[in-house]
Amino acid sequence: MHQLKLLGALLACSAFTTPALANDDVIKQTSDPHQWALQTGDYANHRYSKLDQITTKNVADLKVAWTFSTGVLRGHEGSPLVIGDTMYIHTPFPNIIYALDLNDNGKIIWKYSPKQDPSVVPVMCCDTVNRGPAYAQGMLFFSQADTNVVALDAKTGKELWKVANGDPKRGETNTATVLPVKDKIIVGISGAEFGVRGHITAYDMKTGKQVWRAYSTGPDNELLVDPQKTMSLGKPIGENSSLKTWNGEQWKTGGGSTWGWFSYDPKLNLFYYGTANPSTWNPVQRAGPDGKPIDQKWTMSIFARDPDTGMARWAYQMTPFDQWDYDGINEMILADIDVGGKTRQTLVHFDRNGLAYTLDRATGELLVAAKFDPKVNWTTGVVMDPKDPQYGRPQVVAKYSTFQNGQDVNTKGICPAALGSKDQQPASFSPKTGLFYVPTNHVCMDYEPFKVSYTAGQPYVGATLSMFPAPDSHGGMGNFIAWDAGKGKIVWSKPEQFSVWSGALTTAGGVAFYGTLEGYLKAVDQKDGKELFKFKTPSGIIGNVMTYSHKGKQYVAVYSGVGGWAGIGLAAGLTNPTDGLGAVGGYAELNNYTALGGSLTVFALP
Repeated sequence: MHQLKLLGALLACSAFTTPALANDDVIKQTSDPHQWALQTGDYANHRYSKLDQITTKNVADLKVAWTFSTGVLRGHEGSPLVIGDTMYIHTPFPNIIYALDLNDNGKIIWKYSPKQDPSVVPVMCCDTVNRGPAYAQGMLFFSQADTNVVALDAKTGKELWKVANGDPKRGETNTATVLPVKDKIIVGISGAEFGVRGHITAYDMKTGKQVWRAYSTGPDNELLVDPQKTMSLGKPIGENSSLKTWNGEQWKTGGGSTWGWFSYDPKLNLFYYGTANPSTWNPVQRAGPDGKPIDQKWTMSIFARDPDTGMARWAYQMTPFDQWDYDGINEMILADIDVGGKTRQTLVHFDRNGLAYTLDRATGELLVAAKFDPKVNWTTGVVMDPKDPQYGRPQVVAKYSTFQNGQDVNTKGICPAALGSKDQQPASFSPKTGLFYVPTNHVCMDYEPFKVSYTAGQPYVGATLSMFPAPDSHGGMGNFIAWDAGKGKIVWSKPEQFSVWSGALTTAGGVAFYGTLEGYLKAVDQKDGKELFKFKTPSGIIGNVMTYSHKGKQYVAVYSGVGGWAGIGLAAGLTNPTDGLGAVGGYAELNNYTALGGSLTVFALP
């Protein structure tokens, strides 16, 4: 039966496919700078706006135009959407959606309040966040905490269809946004900390019917890969590429969840995403039959897939046998940039592991791999010589190998911490400068693996962590940086007291915006990072800054509501330093600067 399914997928892959109207609609909506139709701003994940009313010269004059309380006190990730005269906002669990009338002072047009079983909350790793809906074809598409994917009529809020993408009783939940491509909705899954086997799924946009599903681990037919046509670093991945890199049937609880961001190249007809860490966090339990490290594909990887069939064009594993929980789910930014004197069609990815990758997005060729935080110490770097057997692999420093040091041994001073040099908070690409503007974490950790047993629906972590600011540095836990992805170099860096957990925004006005965990919305000059504006919102900012225009006036908007992994202590009332997978102790001082909240703040020039 599996062979028949694979054959069908391969035949479909080679069949002629007519682009669906939804593809054109999303491009149309995201091309209008007055709107914000996707959480990422556009298919390429640029998070850049052509609006230029707010500039480096007048941004200091920004004032609060209006505010809105969401009524929910937990971490607020993602951003509002704006379509025409309507703004759509969302909340963390219980995942309420509001439609607000921009012509009538933000009056509520409709409110969607899904009924979810509260038992899903304890199963959610690292807060009850959600990164928001997407718009296409007059509909809002939203994936709830309990994995139900819903389609709503954008004008009325009426539920058009609903489908379960997973089972919270097994630890499957959702925190990510979705991607509308052509006539499909692409949806991921959370839960690697519960031994979930990660997958990516396409649903029919009109009906909610499942079209295909591709797993991160397992046999080829379930991975939706072709052993000869799916490439990795210029070579076919070969038969059973995943099964050969797992011990026994550990792949069935192998992690590789898909809770991050998605991008899409309409010309190549490929969409891109990353897979998360392998389960468990104790690498000793994941060793090969000979007791040695084993890759555990395709966790911690970048995939390029055909949205019509789900078939993988190429894949690249960034951290084989991940020993530190360096999820690979961060956004894939698609940009045409200069690399080695040539303009290349690239994919740029800032990974949790502290390395920034620049790849050819058509072929998966690795062009650049460099540390975007100089304090990264678990690796000396990535082998870049295609002739070397280690090509594309990071070289692990033995001192910081949690596997080599062993189970029940506390490996100290690993940089970055498990939450990475950057977590899901998305960077922005500015065509004005050709640079990437990246919110980062400047945090290290101690990491002690211990034996853990798998039970469906129960935590499957197997490690105790402590987090702290990177030593011998500026003393803070974050930086906001400008990055040259063609050269793999930091252009400038602006230190912050806490991790910058907010998504960045750049505009044609030459401004880069981001938020801080203390609650400040900040604006800096894209050229040199000079701070031009800051305003303290009611709570810490882990949301993503967005901009839109209404009746000739440009607005900047951001959620505030502290939480997420960095703010889990505040969000969930945790006090034990090792709780929150080590974040509670690392960010304990945050309690002195902000408190729980849930609000939207909108800014404009007077």
